[in-house]
Amino acid sequence: MEPFDEKDSDRLISWIDSEEMLMQFSGPGFHFPLTRQQLLLNREDENRYAYKLVAIPPNEIIGYAEIYLHEEKTAILSRIIIGEQSYRGKGLCKQIINHLLAISFNRLGAERAVLHVFDGNIPAVKCYKGVGFEINESKLKKRELQEETWTALQMVLEKEQWQLLSQSIKI
Repeated sequence: MEPFDEKDSDRLISWIDSEEMLMQFSGPGFHFPLTRQQLLLNREDENRYAYKLVAIPPNEIIGYAEIYLHEEKTAILSRIIIGEQSYRGKGLCKQIINHLLAISFNRLGAERAVLHVFDGNIPAVKCYKGVGFEINESKLKKRELQEETWTALQMVLEKEQWQLLSQSIKI
């Protein structure tokens, strides 16, 4: 995981090839098609930490993720994507999320982490639960996209709970 740079924008944009993919990636935060200008404006927020996910070897950018440090010591994990198809389904999700949590809790001083995921994204929901996130049933959101209604789940993990769960995991 390395800081995302403007020169990496085209790679990220190439993965977001439909309105549905953009909604899955960012919720209503961006509009299709994703552009360098949208990414640049996003990076100007000093509370947002953007990362490119790099596979070593071959030193190839395979994904993207963000941490947004919110008030009340809450880290919002967002815009997480493994864009390179050949790296999906290989068990990288838990490693990525644990790495984002380590940064959030240990470096940024967060006491809780929150993320949002659409209920139809079953592999992601399963991954987040596997790391320790729990669904906050009182914070469901509905999103409309092309005459369909998508349900966004809010998932939460407290620092203390993550520390207990991650003691056996080397991060």
